[in-house]
Amino acid sequence: MAAILALTSGADGSSRTAALSHRSAAALWELLPSRCGPVDVSLPSRGGRRRRQGIRIHRPTLLEPRELTIKRAIPVTSPARTLADLRSTVLDHELRRAIRQAEFLGLQVGPEIESDRTRSELERRFLQLCRRARFPDPAVNMAVGAMTVDFCWVRQKFVVETDGFQAHRGRQAFEDDRARDLRLRSHGYQVQHLSHRQVFQEPEWVVSVLQTALGARK
Repeated sequence: MAAILALTSGADGSSRTAALSHRSAAALWELLPSRCGPVDVSLPSRGGRRRRQGIRIHRPTLLEPRELTIKRAIPVTSPARTLADLRSTVLDHELRRAIRQAEFLGLQVGPEIESDRTRSELERRFLQLCRRARFPDPAVNMAVGAMTVDFCWVRQKFVVETDGFQAHRGRQAFEDDRARDLRLRSHGYQVQHLSHRQVFQEPEWVVSVLQTALGARK
């Protein structure tokens, strides 16, 4: 908040629009973890040119009122504007993480933000593997009855569940997975489970499994 206050008032007493933005806004929205370093503030004004310690000033041509809001009493760019700003300032995997987190939190990301609907790096890697192998794109995190499956080829009635260790370890998780499989099969779906190790370390085997399964269910 101190960074915003330092920039919103001019030396002549005039008021300027300043808002937390970029990586700092992403941390406030809980899209990316916070980290040490300068605070990112967007200031669409010619004033406030003096450098200020601990503040990184961004000079957008325009900040529309709809792109600004208040969170925890701090002026901040909206989630959609924050994600747009991140495109040019963070690595690709960080941007994907921020988009996934925004969707998980139910934030409005705007129609210009393209999402592949994946929720983890494991799901993202599997989808990339499918595209490199030129398989038809599966539906991602699709509802089947009361369940949500990771990947589904609807016409072939084929489902792939990518199982990260943390979410699928333990006896209860094992029992829950078996119950889900039975319900999916009752809907006519074949189910294939793939582990983190298989997707990341055995991509050729995964492709061969998919080729056989999809080819057999054309």
